[in-house]
Amino acid sequence: MDPETQRSIDQSKYLLKQVSEDSNVPRNIRRAAVEAIAILEKEEDSPAIRAQNVISILEEPSLDPNCPRQARTKIWHVSSLLEPIRD
Repeated sequence: MDPETQRSIDQSKYLLKQVSEDSNVPRNIRRAAVEAIAILEKEEDSPAIRAQNVISILEEPSLDPNCPRQARTKIWHVSSLLEPIRD
């Protein structure tokens, strides 16, 4: 895996960890963040597959009207970091 891809994945995990640990974020959104981190840590899948799976998982929470603004911004940032990852 190239360093740029690894940096994007690491930064995404960091942002998702912040969302998952924020008690002001609804539980369903924190759960999606934890699930996304687990997918990013799966080494058996290619980086592109992991990135697309995480983007798919985060789509619904990012549209949730109960999602706090700062959490939504972090979720969008994660999606923008992962979108360019290709095999």
